[in-house]
Amino acid sequence: MGARIDLNCDLGEGLDDWVPGVAGPESRLLDVVTSANVACGFHAGDDRVMAAVCRAAAERGVAVGAQVSYRDREGFGRRFLDVPPDVLRADVVEQVRALRRAAAASGAQVAYVKPHGALYNAVVHHAEQAAAVVDAVVEASGSGGPLPLVGLPGAVVLDVARDRGLRPVREAFADRGYRADGTLVPRTEPGALVVDPDDVVARVLGMARDGRVTSVDGTVIPVDAESVCVHSDTPGAVTLAVAVRRALDEAGVAVGPFV
Repeated sequence: MGARIDLNCDLGEGLDDWVPGVAGPESRLLDVVTSANVACGFHAGDDRVMAAVCRAAAERGVAVGAQVSYRDREGFGRRFLDVPPDVLRADVVEQVRALRRAAAASGAQVAYVKPHGALYNAVVHHAEQAAAVVDAVVEASGSGGPLPLVGLPGAVVLDVARDRGLRPVREAFADRGYRADGTLVPRTEPGALVVDPDDVVARVLGMARDGRVTSVDGTVIPVDAESVCVHSDTPGAVTLAVAVRRALDEAGVAVGPFV
């Protein structure tokens, strides 16, 4: 069996991109990616935008996932918050259910959950918050069965998800720098973003075909991922996503949703 990969993108974060009749950068990304991580209102987005993204994704056969975060619109969800586990659980449940309502009204369905920003990084190692997120996904999954949970390979949250009967989905990043230990370079440090199309394409092909990526210090590290993310707010995101999709197709890598 040949290489296969999902191409995902964080969407629903730019309110102006979803004005009716206007094809903004975010909507153009849906022509390329195979899964859409939709902001659920806590770090970005709102009910109107959620519905618009879900509708556009359904029209293109793109899978829809709930992009859940801390309650932090001011910081775009990129600040760690020491939230009590019961509060975090309730916040994540609220976000998933909000997107499920928007999806149901738009001809789509929520197929998975992915934490955003600081929450994503926290649940790599923060056991209490990881358990709270998993508890929330179990509670919010509904009658269709437990929703898969996307995270960084080796993250505590994926281990907890597996133990609770959820499918853990390992993710890599096309446009983010890696440390030698496999974690992401913080956005406040040099090397956090990778924006050159040739570099991004080479990285994704290395991940998809060879299961490896080069860290910022030159260490080649293993990457075992089912999905690769291109962030919609990375400079030149549409160009990067188009280049990645074309390169994967030309390399014979099957590109499609993991769900």
